[in-house]
Amino acid sequence: MNDIFENRHNLIKTIEKCHKNSFYSSKSLPKLIAVSKKQPDHKIKDALKAGHRVFGENKLQDAIKRWADLLDIYRDIELHYIGHLQTNKVKKALNFFDVIHTLDRKNLALEISKYWTSASKTKAFMIQVNTGNEKNKSGISLNEFEEFFKFVSTLKIPVKGLMCLPPVDDEPSIHFCILRELANKFKLKGLSMGMSMDYEKAIKFGSTYLRIGTSFFGKRD
Repeated sequence: MNDIFENRHNLIKTIEKCHKNSFYSSKSLPKLIAVSKKQPDHKIKDALKAGHRVFGENKLQDAIKRWADLLDIYRDIELHYIGHLQTNKVKKALNFFDVIHTLDRKNLALEISKYWTSASKTKAFMIQVNTGNEKNKSGISLNEFEEFFKFVSTLKIPVKGLMCLPPVDDEPSIHFCILRELANKFKLKGLSMGMSMDYEKAIKFGSTYLRIGTSFFGKRD
């Protein structure tokens, strides 16, 4: 409990400091998403006791198993889906997650459009962009982004921003800058970027969602 309480406290302090010294200091603080995937239940309970309420998961069934009962106890929990979403799980995901960060292909967008309504629990979507054009990584390539964005817009899906995972061997700031410029061009306010190793850099480019696992929970058991 003490470790997670301290980790969370230190993260918030660092986020506040970086944000204050950024060009985006007049904007709201970026939201700290505690990436809870594969974490043991006792760490989740410690995080809740520490007052944290925003969590990220990457597998639907695991998330339902973990959070279904806790959502009845803590009504202010906010759940973010940050993994690859299969089309056959869209309907359940829309009724379980507040934000989905990984809208990354046309057939997924079409499936979402079949089931999403204003009554769905999911209120916002982020388009995942493959800023490094990596062959084995999910996300819309930069060359295909404009066409995809127009396509999604015709489906009336509430896209609120963009998400990226920089290539492991690249300087992440390059990719945060690319995503920032893309968001500005298409008038999108949300930016899901920055993890444990690079979140301070992401804040400098106006990140609004920080997806942090290890620095919050510590190394996995």
